[in-house]
Amino acid sequence: MRALSSKLLNWYRDNKRTLPWRRSRDPYAVWVSEIMLQQTRVETVIPYFENWMRLFPTIRALAGASEHDVLNVWEGLGYYSRARNLHQAAKIVTDQYQGRLPRDLDALRKLPGIGRYTLGAIASIAFGMDVPALDGNIRRVYSRIFDISEPADSTVGEKRLWRLAEAHLPGGQAGDYNQALMDLGATICLPKNPRCLICPLVKICKARIHGTQHQRPVMKPKKAVPEYTDVAAVIVNGERVLLAQRPSKGLLAGMWEFPNGRVSGDPVKELAKVLKTGYDLNVRAKQKKDLLATVQHAYTHFKVTVHAFQCELRSMPEDGSLRWISLEELDNYPMGKIDRQIAHKIKPINHT
Repeated sequence: MRALSSKLLNWYRDNKRTLPWRRSRDPYAVWVSEIMLQQTRVETVIPYFENWMRLFPTIRALAGASEHDVLNVWEGLGYYSRARNLHQAAKIVTDQYQGRLPRDLDALRKLPGIGRYTLGAIASIAFGMDVPALDGNIRRVYSRIFDISEPADSTVGEKRLWRLAEAHLPGGQAGDYNQALMDLGATICLPKNPRCLICPLVKICKARIHGTQHQRPVMKPKKAVPEYTDVAAVIVNGERVLLAQRPSKGLLAGMWEFPNGRVSGDPVKELAKVLKTGYDLNVRAKQKKDLLATVQHAYTHFKVTVHAFQCELRSMPEDGSLRWISLEELDNYPMGKIDRQIAHKIKPINHT
């Protein structure tokens, strides 16, 4: 245990990454960074983090912002429930803890969006508490150091990894130790082609000794990802375009999009039907020559291809989720990646 932590901490002192959230131990900055880093690369997170902290420099500032503004700042980072959870948690912290992230583990655990890993990261890095953390990088490092054959994403494998994380935590240095594991996984113990020869743990890594480093971590077989086809209607009236707001729960909750629907056959032939069913919109189905864009995107559990058509509006309901938006203000309405790509194609429509 001492060999692992001492080698790792010595390496970290000389090789730790320079990251904007490491400039201070501000619990809020640590919290925001850890939420943003979930399933997202550091290089992608850095500009979002810096912009977020500029616009919402404190927990109180975040709590006072509108969900619209929060989602707009988060746009492009994906997994938008993270932003909504941060926003909701900031309101709770402001109301119940005077705008300061609580040091109590039970209180932290109850905040929206804070799971076991995030709890460990915040507690150890921001508050200096002896609490383990286990993100994707750390999971991979431990799976190789101890040559774990159980799937790392299984119940048995995850329990074993958490036990190892707890057992090897150096007292009083948990924050640096957890960050050292993260950095090692991000720069040396890579998913493919790990750089074993320059790894500070090469002499004690069981997977390296057994020659199994390329087979670790073991993961459960992935299920086949379903693929769907959607159609979207781009309806422009003068200097305005018609958008729909998604429901407050579920995928891309609260975001804005072009009226759309799922089809099983010819997108052109089914366009009018799905828009009538989904929005009570009556549109004139255009021809294939009016295809504005075809966008493909992979979500966590499915893939989708969206065909966006220029459409002529015949009638629409007075109430509902539909709203006319000025083309000049379109960038201020938070959208998922698919709809933002479609939006970038719109302005020329108004001038042809």
